[in-house]
Amino acid sequence: MTATTRNVVIIGSGPAGLTAATYAARANLEPLVIEGVTAGGPTGGQLTLTTEVENYPGFPEGIMGQDLITGMREQAERFGTTYVTDDVTEIDLSSRPFRITSTSGDDVHANTLILATGAKPRRLDVPGEDRLWGQGVSACATCDGFFFRDKEVVVVGGGDSAMEEATFLTKFASKVTVIHRREELRASAIMQERAFKNDKVEFIWNATVAEVLGDDTGGVTGVVLADMVTGDTTEFDTDGLFLAIGHIPNTDLVADVLETDDDGYLVVEQPTTQTAVPGVFAAGDVSDHVYRQAVTAAGMGCKAAIDAERFLAANDA
Repeated sequence: MTATTRNVVIIGSGPAGLTAATYAARANLEPLVIEGVTAGGPTGGQLTLTTEVENYPGFPEGIMGQDLITGMREQAERFGTTYVTDDVTEIDLSSRPFRITSTSGDDVHANTLILATGAKPRRLDVPGEDRLWGQGVSACATCDGFFFRDKEVVVVGGGDSAMEEATFLTKFASKVTVIHRREELRASAIMQERAFKNDKVEFIWNATVAEVLGDDTGGVTGVVLADMVTGDTTEFDTDGLFLAIGHIPNTDLVADVLETDDDGYLVVEQPTTQTAVPGVFAAGDVSDHVYRQAVTAAGMGCKAAIDAERFLAANDA
């Protein structure tokens, strides 16, 4: 990466970043995408951890998550996007052009910056979790629930998200068991009521998942539960494990400069993607804690590119 000034620099290579790149490139802004290597997950974002995507428009037979990202990347490249596979270590937003430093030690300057760094699901950090991720372990019922039709699944969590995931999964699964580390839920009264009234939802209280059981060919076959009161462990058979214990937005580099909400997500000036610093825009899961879907991230990437284009036009950049 050379110390040069670009009209648009995009940090992140998931659906939001790559869609922003396509729109910016088609506007002849010659965007640079810094893909990232380790921060927040693999190049391409969380979608690369999903085996098959069946709810992205235009793919009636479904598409592999990695294939969808590859297609987006090639499309943006065809219109003039360039890529650097590197991790960003510092972002200076004190003046324009903004300065971005990567692990290679090189700087790039940006007249506008689109932050599409995404978010990562909170994990249990237990044996078997990483190995079986995407093979029965998931953090998105909307994405993967369909694959568990007539199967039994486990949801870990006790908040609104966990109740929403559990209730949604009953559309497919024959039984949903909620595992919660306490003896009462943190979810709102209405979300609790919906879950308690659902005949397919059962609860195991005062327990945590200590290990995920299964193999790479057959997927998840069960979990080891640890009793929070006695410390005893037992095996519990299940076909899938869904984590609903929150997400962590990847905002470490800008959290001290840009406004965030109580959960750490970047705040934008609705209906735009403009952040608290003029010329800096946010798209995708780094600013969206409600939907967290590939298609909504792509839509926000489109908005961010248009916002950047209009900002540059208004500021003669």
